[in-house]
Amino acid sequence: MSTIALAAAQPPRSLLPDLSLVGVTLIWGGTFLAVQTALQWSGAFVFVGMRFAVAALLALLLCRRQLAGLNRTELLGGIGIGVILYFSYNLQTLGLGHIASSTSAFLTGLYVPLVPLLQWGLFRQRPGWLAWTGGALAFAGLLLLAGVDGLSIRLGLGEWLTIAATVTIALEICLLSRFAAGCNAGRMALVQLATVALLSLASAPLAGEALPQWQPLLLVSVLALGAATALIQIVMNWAQQTVPATRATIIYAMEPVWGGLIGWLAGEAMGAGKVGGAALIVASVLLSQLSAHKATHAPA
Repeated sequence: MSTIALAAAQPPRSLLPDLSLVGVTLIWGGTFLAVQTALQWSGAFVFVGMRFAVAALLALLLCRRQLAGLNRTELLGGIGIGVILYFSYNLQTLGLGHIASSTSAFLTGLYVPLVPLLQWGLFRQRPGWLAWTGGALAFAGLLLLAGVDGLSIRLGLGEWLTIAATVTIALEICLLSRFAAGCNAGRMALVQLATVALLSLASAPLAGEALPQWQPLLLVSVLALGAATALIQIVMNWAQQTVPATRATIIYAMEPVWGGLIGWLAGEAMGAGKVGGAALIVASVLLSQLSAHKATHAPA
């Protein structure tokens, strides 16, 4: 069959999963300030546990009628990815207690080149040259967004905690694309969220964390971030059924772009380096869509 005939026979690829992941990064970009504010009155494990408990309850309300169909793959896959999420959220939060946010942003951005390497090493899925180029552009953009301070790395406790969190983030993205296909997004997200909540709350007394100091802003942060987390996890489980891990990673790199834009709207300065970094990341996302278009219309 000719390339033209094959392209005509295939339905057009939906952009909705990709656009949904862009929406996820927009929500992520707006949550950093809320987390920093909440940690004034709560320990890291307690806060993550409360946040994910609210998220799990909301996911339960949304998919309660579908729970009877929970299968072994959704349960075991959800628990496994939930354990990885537990480490990624808590390690990153603990790391932020020891290093500057710019350094954390740079080290966390290492998941962009890590994901295709993990895909290749774990699942023998070698990304094409467009995917590699998009990943390189996204990582270069993250370097510019991190700024000079982000590049001054001294490997202390905070840096090692953040590097460990970065590896778990990359692993989560790979596993979602691998195991989410064919699963119910709501049920699987519910298991993941509940796993993180239980493990985090159980870890709080072991870490010596005290009960939170209840303040109105803490309560608002827990509820708002819990709702955002539920939405994010359900959308990620749904969208990564069709969006490959490497392309999803490039899209996720949009997070600091939204964070910078929100900061700029709030009055923060945004220099030429950061504008250039944001432009590179946007270009990488557009390139990833070109890669997806070529893959969809490739001859058999």
